[in-house]
Amino acid sequence: MDCQQAATNGGHHDDGDAAEWKQVAELRAVTEAQDPACKDEDDYMLRRFLRARDHHIGKASAMLLKYLKWKPTAKPHGCISESEVAHELSQGKLYLQGHDRQGRPMIYGFGARHHPSNRDLDEFKRFVVHVLDATVARLPPGAGQEKFAAVADLKGWGYSNCDIRAYLAALEIMQNYYPERLGRVFLIHVPYVFMAAWKIVYPFIDDNTKKKFVFVADKDLHRTLREAIDDAQLPEMYGGKLKLASPSN
Repeated sequence: MDCQQAATNGGHHDDGDAAEWKQVAELRAVTEAQDPACKDEDDYMLRRFLRARDHHIGKASAMLLKYLKWKPTAKPHGCISESEVAHELSQGKLYLQGHDRQGRPMIYGFGARHHPSNRDLDEFKRFVVHVLDATVARLPPGAGQEKFAAVADLKGWGYSNCDIRAYLAALEIMQNYYPERLGRVFLIHVPYVFMAAWKIVYPFIDDNTKKKFVFVADKDLHRTLREAIDDAQLPEMYGGKLKLASPSN
């Protein structure tokens, strides 16, 4: 099974409605006729693609076929190993730890630790795939949870950190190849200069995804994070009890 697939049984549906699962079966039939590799993907994967295209089978199939073509090229060995993204991991940009109150695995990102002058775009793309697969692997089995959540901490972010090409590359991978995986992103400690970059990136974000990005004012930070994340799962730097370990964990 592929790295990003949750531990779900593709043949047994204990959630969702029968009409939607019937559409999933139709999507499978249409897509497998054009690419037999679709047989390797479970029904929950297909359902996410279907939902991402508002249950339009033709559009969902086109999206899924694009994914099936991308997958063996992006992940020729099935996964992206840590050794393939060692430089990115060494910078401590992202920490994959804890869950929110809805059981969604958390990603904590630190924007000021990313420098376009110190990154290779191909490695960065591999890094995004590695992080998404590792996060999906942390989904609680059998809980019906398919999404993750994130906190993007932009404290200290400045123009030397601005990397539109990398932001758009990450967005493209997440939207096109990991649909219906993102639950919510809290953007915190957002400096005014970041809004110039946000205005460039914003038009490239799907309408359904735009509402998942939540800007949190400093005065609301403590309350917002506490409402979303239990103390034991919240990093110490935000007043919780979670010790952030190395980014590769």
